[in-house]
Amino acid sequence: MVLAYADCGTYGALDKVCERLGIGRLAGLHCYDVFAGPDRVRAALEAEPGTYLLTDFLVRGFRRSVLVPLGLDRHPELWADYFGHYRRLVWFTQSAEPGLAAQAEEVAAMFGLPLTVIDVGTSGLERELEALLAPAAICAKDLGVIHPLILQDLLPAPWAESHSASVATSATGVKP
Repeated sequence: MVLAYADCGTYGALDKVCERLGIGRLAGLHCYDVFAGPDRVRAALEAEPGTYLLTDFLVRGFRRSVLVPLGLDRHPELWADYFGHYRRLVWFTQSAEPGLAAQAEEVAAMFGLPLTVIDVGTSGLERELEALLAPAAICAKDLGVIHPLILQDLLPAPWAESHSASVATSATGVKP
């Protein structure tokens, strides 16, 4: 059994869960490392420390994943408090999904900032999954999926609450 998640802001809590369950997870601090690679992420942030990073998932669900949880849908006056220090957006795009570029431009327009598009594809994710699944293929009978609600119970409440929709989507392929 493996968990297709990077640390994603749990600051090691996810590693403790994986250790307790005896499973592996995707390497990296966050999904940006998985898709773009840590060197490319580091370079983007060093080139402009005020860089906000996007993935296809964040572009598709910016409202659901960012605006609503931060309360910006109800209190847009807080935008500058949350995002006023950013100077550019970098979108690590994984696919040429129709309409996604227009959505990314809409997000950039919300920030009032330029959008840098870097096509990273899915090869980083594929490599990480292959590395995780290679040992499991030897013991295929042990493969399984952690139900998203169980995963939420295993992680600290703030992280689980803020990622519940993405956990459910990632684990089941179906949006809640």
